[in-house]
Amino acid sequence: MTHSGRYYVVREDILPEAIIKTLQVKEMLRRGEAATVHEAAERAGLSRSAFYKYKDGVYELSELKRERIATISMDLEHRSGVLSKVLALVASLEGNVLTMNQSIPLQGYANVVISVDISELTGDLTALVETIRKHNGVRKAMVVGQG
Repeated sequence: MTHSGRYYVVREDILPEAIIKTLQVKEMLRRGEAATVHEAAERAGLSRSAFYKYKDGVYELSELKRERIATISMDLEHRSGVLSKVLALVASLEGNVLTMNQSIPLQGYANVVISVDISELTGDLTALVETIRKHNGVRKAMVVGQG
């Protein structure tokens, strides 16, 4: 069987019962309400073979994680520790720095542009940028790209 790689959003009330029960089994396992696939499938009234047939092809919309990348431009004071503290701040909020470019400091400031994977971010992007802006040694911080 080949997979087209195409995805659809489908309302629950029109899904076949086996798909809904597969999602129930996955939820029981995720929550620890059942110790094994056999136990969860039995409780949901689904055969194990049906579960294994559908489990890798059906997800709740909230389960799907899309990689989200934001590009943030900052003007930082040219002094020891400012950049490393900003990077630590991003990491502490579960942002993952993918790339970083820094200009040569002019008049005491350096422009730093970072691309950050924000798919696991604690809070939202606006809160991250505001937190960076308030950090000692940051003159300016703004989102210049997102996708």
